[in-house]
Amino acid sequence: MGRQDEEVKLLGFWVSPVVKRVEWALKLKSVEYEYVEEDIFNKSPKLLELHQVHKKVPMLVHGDKVIVESLLILEYVDETWKQCPLLPLHPYHTAMARFWASFAEDKLLRGVWMALCTQGEEKERTLKSAIEALEKIEGELKRSENKYFGGECIGYLDLALGWISYLLPIWEEVGSMKIVDPTRFPAITAWMNNFLEHPVIKHTLPPRDAMLAYFQWRSKEIGSLLASGRKG
Repeated sequence: MGRQDEEVKLLGFWVSPVVKRVEWALKLKSVEYEYVEEDIFNKSPKLLELHQVHKKVPMLVHGDKVIVESLLILEYVDETWKQCPLLPLHPYHTAMARFWASFAEDKLLRGVWMALCTQGEEKERTLKSAIEALEKIEGELKRSENKYFGGECIGYLDLALGWISYLLPIWEEVGSMKIVDPTRFPAITAWMNNFLEHPVIKHTLPPRDAMLAYFQWRSKEIGSLLASGRKG
């Protein structure tokens, strides 16, 4: 395990939800770090050289150690800096937090992104699957009856799902979609409001207009690539 007083750097991209979750973890634990903004469309030599396999953000550098993949970084941060624990203490609850984080990444995040970037029947199909995944997460949150997934404090699963609170409404607007209906998802809606009211979250969100402009451009670009790939 690395020493807590070693230099910490986070390589990221301003609008990336997986970078945000790492930023929030470091801030919740009051870890001093240097943020390095990367251009993911023209990656710096440093980003390309730091890890022999993984060439994506976020990338956490702690002393001479390089940690990649946002959910793995969250666990590393939690193990290294013990204050403000993120993962539950009980092994079963830890396993469940990891399961739901992986489920949301695979079924919800990727599903909504595909719905945003596609049209017609494929959009309807991926949107339906994403809403079904959100229903499962709604049920899990209802069973816990807590303010956050992590209890009364923000935890690992809250950070993993944090993008839902601020980015999902942006994607809904850009893609002319409706996913989070407050009457259908009351627990998720309440959680979103609680999450966004936390000072660490509230003061670190990307500008809304900039997010809208970026994802309007990016979703069209990805959509065109997907459409041309099918034709080919």
